[in-house]
Amino acid sequence: MICAVLWGSAFPAIKHVFTHWTENGTEIDFAMRSLFSGVRFMVAGAALLLWAKAPIQEWRATSLKWVFGLAASQTVGQYVLFYWGLELSNAALASLLVASGSFWWVLLAARFGHSAPLSWRQWMVLGAGAMGVTLAVYSPGVSAGNPRLGAIALLGASFFGAVGLLCFQRVKPTMGARAGTGFALLLGGVVLTALGTPAIIRGDLGAFDGFVVSWTLWLAFVSAAAFALWNHLSTLMSAHQLATYRFLIPLCGVLESLVLLDGEELTPYMMMGGAVVLIAMTLVSREKPAR
Repeated sequence: MICAVLWGSAFPAIKHVFTHWTENGTEIDFAMRSLFSGVRFMVAGAALLLWAKAPIQEWRATSLKWVFGLAASQTVGQYVLFYWGLELSNAALASLLVASGSFWWVLLAARFGHSAPLSWRQWMVLGAGAMGVTLAVYSPGVSAGNPRLGAIALLGASFFGAVGLLCFQRVKPTMGARAGTGFALLLGGVVLTALGTPAIIRGDLGAFDGFVVSWTLWLAFVSAAAFALWNHLSTLMSAHQLATYRFLIPLCGVLESLVLLDGEELTPYMMMGGAVVLIAMTLVSREKPAR
């Protein structure tokens, strides 16, 4: 529940920053989004590594290809697409689409992890979940911008998040959750900040005023606390259990977005589609895998 509340707050927080920049005439392009997310994750990663017990020793004892894979998927790949998708869609829709992470996690865990293959019932409810996503996205008046393209980006972000959890499964025997998450966030943050270099060159650092810095620090705390706790939970729970608890995230995200943001709209189609997604993902998570 703590992870869900923290991650749920990230949707309106990022939207607040984007709205603030738009009102002040700041161009929100790929470089600016990368710089914003890169600073957030570097701060979060550094804080976690300071909190970790023996990060240097754990680094030396771990296969670095999985550490870099974790950073590339869970931080860089996931959040390049997430920030882009959130810019194009409203926060409530983005929160609902996060539920697709359970779809990817169960599917990938069965294919590349240590879970048994999916049963035919699981395939059926996964198909129902895909129909629910379609219903939520293709609803009239869902948001300004390009919600359909935003939905594709957000689905891709959820996929990379699931890949990141698989990478962490390979890291966890020799590296704890705090160190593993810290290195992933720090390394990914460095890459994202480097991608934001054009924004620095053209002088956009001035856009990071007190308002933006305060939200960035909050988002850094969200990343450090939620990712460390979630990765730790992945060492204690099965893929199906994690997928079930993940459904709390979109629910918290929708509620927090509707309360904290002006102009957020939860259409009947989004409610119906979101309900179908949540029911389908709950069923697929609780269904026993085929033997």
